[in-house]
Amino acid sequence: MQFSPVWGTAAYQAVTFTEIQVGIAELKVTSQPDRLITLGLGSCVGLTLYDPVTRVGGLLHIMLPDSTQFNNVTKPAKFADLGIPLLVSEVGRYGGRVNNLQAKMAGGAQMFSGLNDKFVLNIGERNIAMTRQTLKSLGIRVIAEDVGGNRGRTMILDTVNGQVIIRTVGTPLKVI
Repeated sequence: MQFSPVWGTAAYQAVTFTEIQVGIAELKVTSQPDRLITLGLGSCVGLTLYDPVTRVGGLLHIMLPDSTQFNNVTKPAKFADLGIPLLVSEVGRYGGRVNNLQAKMAGGAQMFSGLNDKFVLNIGERNIAMTRQTLKSLGIRVIAEDVGGNRGRTMILDTVNGQVIIRTVGTPLKVI
């Protein structure tokens, strides 16, 4: 457990929260005041879905864009096309409402610069594109993002206020 000040409260009080880690190809859902964190977003995409009314949020660490390219899919959260609908469903199980959901995304970097174009698979770009496409098909709008580039990121969702904190090596913290 950690302590965090809550801005906007009458007495600016410390609130106890748990920071829940989301691994590669995983998703987790929680409610206020807890935080969800995923590390190592290189070409992977981190996606948060947050309901500001119920203060329920989820985080998905997408590794690959399209499950249809594989025969034996044992971990649906690994893929944008399967993981996103699963995340929407899980947020709903916790009381979040689809029509309230706010999406934020980070990652999708090109981590291997200098390679010959024919050997680069552009996984980061493809993850970003499939994430946007899947969200659009579900009627969920992306309200903020920090994607692309060539650096890895850490993504943290604060379920108290829906803020997403992005840590990138060599740059100041960013709140989206």
